[in-house]
Amino acid sequence: MNKFITTLKNIWSIEDLRKRILFTLALLMLFRFGSYVVLPGINPAALENAAAGQNNLLGLLNSFTGGAFNNAAVFALGIMPYISASIIVQLLGFAVPYFQKLQKTEGESGRRKLNQITRWLTVAITLVQAGGYLTYINATFPGAVSPGISPFTFWASNIIILTAGTILAMWLGERITDRGIGNGISLLIMIGIIATLPSAFFGEIDLRLSGGTGGLISFVLVLAALVAVTAVTILIIQAVRRIPLQYAKRMVGRGQTNAPVTGVRDYLPVKVNAAGVMPIIFAQALMFLPATLAQFAMGANEAPPAWLTALNDFTSAPYNIIYFFLVVIFTYVYTALIVNPQQHAEYLKRQNAFIPGVKPGKSTAEFIDTVTTRVTLPGSIFLGLISILPAFAARLGGVNIGFAMFFGGTSLLIMVGVVLDTLQQIESHLLMRRYDGLVKTGRVKGRRSGMTIGAPM
Repeated sequence: MNKFITTLKNIWSIEDLRKRILFTLALLMLFRFGSYVVLPGINPAALENAAAGQNNLLGLLNSFTGGAFNNAAVFALGIMPYISASIIVQLLGFAVPYFQKLQKTEGESGRRKLNQITRWLTVAITLVQAGGYLTYINATFPGAVSPGISPFTFWASNIIILTAGTILAMWLGERITDRGIGNGISLLIMIGIIATLPSAFFGEIDLRLSGGTGGLISFVLVLAALVAVTAVTILIIQAVRRIPLQYAKRMVGRGQTNAPVTGVRDYLPVKVNAAGVMPIIFAQALMFLPATLAQFAMGANEAPPAWLTALNDFTSAPYNIIYFFLVVIFTYVYTALIVNPQQHAEYLKRQNAFIPGVKPGKSTAEFIDTVTTRVTLPGSIFLGLISILPAFAARLGGVNIGFAMFFGGTSLLIMVGVVLDTLQQIESHLLMRRYDGLVKTGRVKGRRSGMTIGAPM
C-alpha cells in the first residue's frame, strides 16, 4: 500500500504528466456530458425502456456509447463512424495501390493525407448513419418525436447535430492523443463501456442477494471468475513468440563484434494475438446481418422463423458455434492482412541481421510466415473462446445480461488493451524522470511500438 501511495505521489509531482492526466479527465467528462444532452424534438420519456431486451447489435452500439444511443443524445453515434472509416481506409491500404503508396512511401505527408481522407469519410458515414438512426427512433418508439416540430426541421437539424457530435468526439479523441495520456479514440470507447459497469454490477448484486441464486458466496465466485478471465486476457494480449536475432560482424572502435552496437541481445517478437479485437468486430457484424436483412424482408406482424431467432440470441448454441468459427477464421484472415513476412525479412536484411540457421531473404520470410501461422492458432482459439464467454456466463453461470458482457468479447478486450496502453505511457513518464515504475519488478507491457510482428512498424 505504501508503494502504491508513493507511486501516486510521484505521478502527481511530475508537472507535465499531471497536466496530461487532468486534461484527459476534463475531455472525458465533456464526452460523458454530451451523452445525456438529448436531441431537439425528442421526448426523453418515450425512451425510458429503450434498453430493455437489447441483446443485439443495437445493444452493442449502446454499450460502446455509454448509453448515449438509447438516450437519443448528441453523441448517440459516438466515435463508431470514425472507427468504421479507419477500418475502411486500412483495408484500402491492402488492396488499392494509391493508399499503399500513402502508407509506405509518403511518410508524414502520406499519414496526413490518410487522416484527412478518414475524416471526410467519417462525415459521409455519419450523415448516412444519422438518417438511419432517426428512422429507427421514429419507427421503434411511438411518441418519441414531439408532434409540434415539422418533419423537415427535425430531420435536417438532428442530422447536422449528430454529425457535429461525432466530429466533436473525433476531435476530443485526437486532442487526448496529442496533449493527454493514452490513445484518445480508444479511451472514448472504453469510457463508454465502463459507464455501463456500475448499473450492471449493482444489478448482479441485486440478482444474487434477492433472486435466490446463491447469495453473497455466489457473487464472490462470480467476481473471482471475472478476475481470472481478465488475468488470462492480459496474458494472451501480451504474449509473444520471440525469434532470436544475430547481427553480422560490425566494426566497433578497433575491434569486431557479433552483437548489436547497443550490446543488447535482440529478438523479433511475434504476437500471439496479432489481430487484436478486429476479428470479433467483423464476426459480430456478420452474425447480426441475417436479422437485419430479415427485418426488411418480413412484414411488421410476421413472426420470424426459429433459426433466425436463434441467430439473433447471443446465448443460443447455434449462434455461439457459428460465432466461434467465424472469429477463428477472421483472426487468420486479418493476421494475414496486417503481417507481411516479406517486409520483415527485407527490414532484417537492411539492418544486417539474420535468424540463426535461416538464410536471409526468401527463407527468412517463409520462416516468419510459418511461425506466425503456428502462434496464430492458439491466439485465434482464445479469441473465439473469449467471444462466447458472455453467453456461458449468462446461460450457465446465471449472470445477468449486462454484467455478463464484461466476461469477454469486445468489451473486455478493449478495456484491457486500453488500460495496458495508458499504464505503459504513465510508466514511461516515471522512468524518464528516474522514478520507479508502476510495478515492483519488470515493466508494464502494453502495445509495443517496435518491430513487433502484429503491431505497426
